[in-house]
Amino acid sequence: MATNVLGTELQTCSTDPLTGFYRNGCCDTGGEDAGVHTVCARVTVEFLAFSAEVGNDLSTPHPEFGFAGLSPGDQWCLCASRWAEALEADAAPQVVLEATHARTLEWVDLADLKRHAVAE
Repeated sequence: MATNVLGTELQTCSTDPLTGFYRNGCCDTGGEDAGVHTVCARVTVEFLAFSAEVGNDLSTPHPEFGFAGLSPGDQWCLCASRWAEALEADAAPQVVLEATHARTLEWVDLADLKRHAVAE
């Protein structure tokens, strides 16, 4: 059982759009996931612009890869290092703590994640 940053069972991040390195809706990770796609983020206009500026355009559809493009409000499993970069640039999106894999804590402090937690 994978755990989240709170130490409980990892919850689903999003099935629409279908996210996760394994495209199973969860921000689970493994040895094949070099990018460590472990942060369940609710993307914002600011984050999408930041991500495009640093070379990862998540807004543009790429149907050849089955990717419809993200819109503000979508939840998506981000690379832990990208979320940390966005935090430094004051562009970090909100985080769903229950759906953010514990391995994220290798890159980001829990206190920073909690400050950006989605209020539900």
